[in-house]
Amino acid sequence: MAIEFLIASNVLLWLTVIAGAVVLLGITRQVGILHERSAPLGAMITDHGPDIGDKAPTFEVVDYYGKPARIGGGGRETLIMFTAPTCPICDKLLPIIKSVAKDENVAVFLVSDGQPEDHALFLKKHDLAGIPYIVSPEVGMRFQVGKIPYGVVIDSHGKIRAKGLTNTREHLESLLEGARTGHASLQDYMKKTGINGIHANGSGVHAEH
Repeated sequence: MAIEFLIASNVLLWLTVIAGAVVLLGITRQVGILHERSAPLGAMITDHGPDIGDKAPTFEVVDYYGKPARIGGGGRETLIMFTAPTCPICDKLLPIIKSVAKDENVAVFLVSDGQPEDHALFLKKHDLAGIPYIVSPEVGMRFQVGKIPYGVVIDSHGKIRAKGLTNTREHLESLLEGARTGHASLQDYMKKTGINGIHANGSGVHAEH
């Protein structure tokens, strides 16, 4: 009788542990979904480099294939995307970045850093559709970029109009929209234009007024 009771107790204990693990897994998944849905729509500024409205630094560089390129200096609206060859989020954003380069009147540069073999593997895996790929830690240091993927929009006069961390399509779109509308953030734009359903309490992409 005692042995049967002990066996039953062990079985019940294991069932309780398994049930608890299933519940914990479900809670973890829901927290992840909630975090993703509650992320701010606007690209968040996380650096302390040149500010909005400042003249952007100008760089005379050579792309990965040896072709000279000029970043900044005006003449055309420019999107600088700071990436890395081993960044999974950058991989997911690449089709969107290519779409911007194709459909928008914007000069796009991918600025990266890392090991040579990682760059070679990245470029073998991805077709950049003509987007210049710049390997230069100097550019990132001048903008004091601490996290990637990070975007900077420079207007045709060479001034920084918007910048921010761009983890999603919405972040990247808000970066360009903020630069062109002059609103401090996408949330601010929606609030002022009476668009409901978006709370303006998150950090957003900053743009020159």
